Amino acid sequence: MQVSTADFKKGLRIVLDGQPYQIVDFQHVKPGKGGAFVRTKLKHMKQGRVIDHTYRSGEKAELVDFEDKHMQFLYKDERYHFMDMESYEQVSLSADEVGEAREYLKENIEVDVLYIDGSPTTVELPNFVELAIAKTDPGVRGDTAQGGNKPATLETGAVVQVPLFLNEGDVVKVDTRSGEYLGRVAAAG
Repeated sequence: MQVSTADFKKGLRIVLDGQPYQIVDFQHVKPGKGGAFVRTKLKHMKQGRVIDHTYRSGEKAELVDFEDKHMQFLYKDERYHFMDMESYEQVSLSADEVGEAREYLKENIEVDVLYIDGSPTTVELPNFVELAIAKTDPGVRGDTAQGGNKPATLETGAVVQVPLFLNEGDVVKVDTRSGEYLGRVAAAG
């Protein structure tokens, strides 16, 4: 199926040069002279790199043939193992296929796995996850006047900047898109 540049929107998945891309941003431009065009930022759906591409106004782009499957992360050995929540079928992906999502994968977390042409391609995490702090330096009393931050290693191995008052064992909420600390969910103990 094809879509016109007039129907472009953020998140739309299109094919460019035989490769699947997702529209990150776009802008319709109507110069004083010449024809209108659409400037886009496209993110490669498998490799994650972002490119700029310009389309003439009214030009058509092919839509990506994809399917999102809701899955649960089971466990990790040399591969990452997921189970389809509807059919209970299990799939294993390599570290490259999982990509940056592996930093926030915890057993039993529910994710969406993107299938392109019938094969699993990428893992899409929920926007927010709750993870326990596995390792962090203790905060020094009286060191909070400026509201400083310190690095904390989470139970999945991801490192985020957290406020000084947090300790090992505390459960924190993290934005998986930016890797940013959002708040404490539960204190240790």
